[in-house]
Amino acid sequence: MIKMLLNLTVDTILNRAVAGDDLSPEDGVILLEQTDPVIRENIRLVSDTLRSQQAGETVTYIINRNINFTNICEQHCSFCAFRRDAGEEGAFWLDIQQILEKTADAVTRGATEICMQGGLNLEAKIQGKSLPYYLNLVQAIKSKFPHLHFHGFSPQEVQFIAREDDLSYADVIMALKDGGVGSMPGTAAEILADSVRNIICPEKINTATWLEIVETAHGLGVPTTSTMLSGHIETPQQQMHHLQQLRSLQQKAQNYPARITEFIILPFVGEMAPAPLRRRVGRDQPILADTLLLTAVARIFLGNWISNHQPSWVKLGLEGATEALRWGCNDIGGTLMEEHITTMAGAKGGTCMEPETLKKAIASLGRPHQQRDTVYKRVMGNTSTSLSNRVMGNS
Repeated sequence: MIKMLLNLTVDTILNRAVAGDDLSPEDGVILLEQTDPVIRENIRLVSDTLRSQQAGETVTYIINRNINFTNICEQHCSFCAFRRDAGEEGAFWLDIQQILEKTADAVTRGATEICMQGGLNLEAKIQGKSLPYYLNLVQAIKSKFPHLHFHGFSPQEVQFIAREDDLSYADVIMALKDGGVGSMPGTAAEILADSVRNIICPEKINTATWLEIVETAHGLGVPTTSTMLSGHIETPQQQMHHLQQLRSLQQKAQNYPARITEFIILPFVGEMAPAPLRRRVGRDQPILADTLLLTAVARIFLGNWISNHQPSWVKLGLEGATEALRWGCNDIGGTLMEEHITTMAGAKGGTCMEPETLKKAIASLGRPHQQRDTVYKRVMGNTSTSLSNRVMGNS
């Protein structure tokens, strides 16, 4: 009898989602707690239906290059195997010439985007200021490759620059935008619940600061992505709280010149992560089934507001990421060309994916593929055209 009532509850929630209603976080928790394979398949089917309605049948991808300019970092996040102290074995800090060489290689391989993120390196000060260093990175690339979209510097990096230079977040974002930054990665979100952040990343910005910086970016015309680090110590309730805050942020952004373009789940990889969190989580690699269920629920919960959803092939492997295209995702991500942060944590997905490999994976599902740019415009030769309602995350 209890199971029958539960099924009725799940069916009611799913029927409301199909009708176009926004679900409550409590509805999402009920969906995330389902273990019956039949019920999970029903959730998948609904997420796939909504994906088709909100984003279409075409699966998109981007040719981009990820450049981590330094792994020297003042912080000590418990999930991070990437950071090093200055002078420690394995520490690196790329100079401008190295970065330009990587960028030039990306251009020859058809990249439309450079994604730039790195550690919080206190040495990145020029005459007592951090901002000039970051602007030098942007301007060096944009002066030689003006057509490239510069996707860079997370809310954590914005806060770091603002703190070091005694600037407002708006001042930092506007300076970076004027220098050539086109969009902001929505990383450093982890889980937007301070009770979790105080354990896994106590030195990082808190939830309110992350939300403030992203909203400020939207108000200044800088689009952002959004992410969730899942599958560690967070609960389904905290996962849904995270999604609720992203949805609220996007709802506010309807009044701003920019908004969230996509949502990406980043499942925890612990193989090489610091021991305390690895022991607490009790496994080294993501649980695919749990990630897929969360992917489906995220589509159902967010899809009316954020229509582009992407898996992480670096963390899930290409096979897992391809399966996620059946659980609500409409984009398979980028080529990256090199990826250090997750790979150093022990991820098995690799560091580079050729466009042909991504296209074959998409084709294996019988769905068409399309190259897109950072803000989800269709790339045709050297031009970009709108991908209907998916540009800028509109729904």
